[in-house]
Amino acid sequence: MIYDSLISPFVEFAFMRRALVGAIALALGAGPVGIFLMLRRMSLMGDAMAHAILPGAAVGFLISGLSLFAMTAGGLVAGLVVALLAGLVARLTELKEDASLAAFFLVSLALGVTIVSMRGSNIDLLHFLFGSVLALDDKTLVLIAAITSLSLVVLALIWRPLVLECVDPGFLRSVSRAGGPAHIAFLALVVMNLVGGFHALGTLLAVGIMMLPAACARFWARDITAMIAIAVGVGVASGFIGLLLSFHAGLPAGPAIVLTAGVFYVGSLAFGTVGGLGRRLVPRRHLEA
Repeated sequence: MIYDSLISPFVEFAFMRRALVGAIALALGAGPVGIFLMLRRMSLMGDAMAHAILPGAAVGFLISGLSLFAMTAGGLVAGLVVALLAGLVARLTELKEDASLAAFFLVSLALGVTIVSMRGSNIDLLHFLFGSVLALDDKTLVLIAAITSLSLVVLALIWRPLVLECVDPGFLRSVSRAGGPAHIAFLALVVMNLVGGFHALGTLLAVGIMMLPAACARFWARDITAMIAIAVGVGVASGFIGLLLSFHAGLPAGPAIVLTAGVFYVGSLAFGTVGGLGRRLVPRRHLEA
């Protein structure tokens, strides 16, 4: 019974195995990136950047159809351009970076949908917005795995300045000039992981596998390393459970994965040992001399 429910779908169907491998790879790369986005108070930026890649991917689609290389290259270029433009507008004008990102995000989403609609069908538009994790092929899996591997290597190289900027950015600026290059490299990692997530979950849901596990981890640990491990674990579990729900209940796979991560978030919010509602509502005994 347990084998038929939990293991058999992945043994019998190749598309389920590919979807699971893709979900695991996304969790391994997006989990650590999500943790640093959250600690740097840039969580909403992830959502804006996820929509910013849509016009570039749509231009690639307009030129070459459903070409993996064209859509990936277009998404990367569009995401990096929007990130740089938003930062430039924030520095040169009185508009704050969050408002600048919101403006670019809305324009990018509308432009991307318009471009896809010019040539594609409603099915193509749904593919762009919500992804097709059950239709991942070998080339897409290799791309996602490569993005994950590169993300982990780059995070290892810029680990110290990233952590210091989360804890004490003023101290980092006083002792090192590594903060600026590390920030740019980190933004590139955000865009890369969102592009990888776009191929599996679409632009609307790609950020879910990045931020929801990170938010869960914040309620269970204070140490950054522990938070990353928990975020990756939640991401992997969300992918596994979400795919099973999709298979057995006939739900769309991408939303099922993100909804599962949302259930983990609600549970962490209620029962988390670090700032969860349960810990706050239940009075704790004070130490007595």
